[in-house]
Amino acid sequence: MTAPVSTVRSAGYRHYDPEAIARYYWRHPWQVIWRFLNISVSFLTFWLLLQWDKWLGQQESQRPLRAMQLRKLLIRLGPTFIKVGQALSTRPDLIAPAYLEELTLLQDKLPPFANDIAIAIIERDLHLNLGDIFAEFSPQPVAAASLGQVYRAKLHSGEEVAVKVQRPNLLPVITRDLFLIRLLVQWVKPWLPINLCYDLRDIVDEFGRKLYEEIDYLNEGRNAEKFAANFRDDPTVKVPKIYWEYTSEHVLTLEWIHGIKLTRTDCMVAAGVNPDELIRIGVISGLRQLLEFGFFHADPHPGNLFAMPDGRMAYIDFGMMDQLEESTKESLVDAVVHLVNKDYQALAADFVKLGFLTPETDMTPIIPALESVFEEVIGSSVREFNFKVITDRFSELMYAYPFRVPAKFA
Repeated sequence: MTAPVSTVRSAGYRHYDPEAIARYYWRHPWQVIWRFLNISVSFLTFWLLLQWDKWLGQQESQRPLRAMQLRKLLIRLGPTFIKVGQALSTRPDLIAPAYLEELTLLQDKLPPFANDIAIAIIERDLHLNLGDIFAEFSPQPVAAASLGQVYRAKLHSGEEVAVKVQRPNLLPVITRDLFLIRLLVQWVKPWLPINLCYDLRDIVDEFGRKLYEEIDYLNEGRNAEKFAANFRDDPTVKVPKIYWEYTSEHVLTLEWIHGIKLTRTDCMVAAGVNPDELIRIGVISGLRQLLEFGFFHADPHPGNLFAMPDGRMAYIDFGMMDQLEESTKESLVDAVVHLVNKDYQALAADFVKLGFLTPETDMTPIIPALESVFEEVIGSSVREFNFKVITDRFSELMYAYPFRVPAKFA
């Protein structure tokens, strides 16, 4: 049982407020007890299975099975935990390959909810019958994600569109789970490495704020148009058009993208698209988002990026975006310049400006440590560059010295 949507909104939860959420659930503990036990028992059981594998010396052989079990566990626990799994699926520096492969399936291969519920949401939100809106509407969703599912349709005016419908009762479910996750990370803090959990509740809160923004499809539509405006003069980037007359808080209608997932390089080559050129487009558009506009796509997994037959790269799903402050953007540019120039003393100062180090930190041992991590990177070609090796070495550096990850960068 969770708080009804009306209660969640009246308490001011339409915008993520962890203190207000905590006050509500401390006054209504019966609404979270069974959910808390379900989450705790689920992860404790999984942890015991890992310990059993370790005791029997079967960690390697059992890893594919455990990875599949973890994926199914996250799906069973619902949207909030699926989003956590999706975030981890883009982190090869943190996750073993077997787990990474399974968690990647969370990006766009999830069980859908019933069609009649989706249609009811569309008709309720848009105040029209389905047939009055669409000339054609796919009988089944073409994709199901953590927060909603997508149908292929055609407007009466002839345009092909994607219709994104949010899962029912999503806001109170996410609100409850964020409260419990925030509570759990506080309790497990003593058993976690100090640098990992230094700002763990802040990281949960940042995740919660972004999740609240993501479940407002009106906000996603505005994000898409802002992103499109930034790249309006870039012929290599495609952003789908939003059809506002058929869009609401829970329904998003946008231009259908005829594209190829970036993981399907074989299909790209068959369509005459050069994968190396797509990499160039991705790197340049990513750097422009961070260093030029400061407004960036914060969920760039392979389910949200497509190669188009004409060679452009299409971005979709603008629910999770972020805006860097001008000072942060300038500090990132400075850090890139100092890294390229091998000015590690200035690079250390940039880490202070960005919040990874406090101003009181003794830089004497950190500067040579930064040099040891990055020296080989600067001279490497792209083909020789290994992201995981660098992040592993940088992770060791963060544990050895008083680095922390600000919630904004988590």
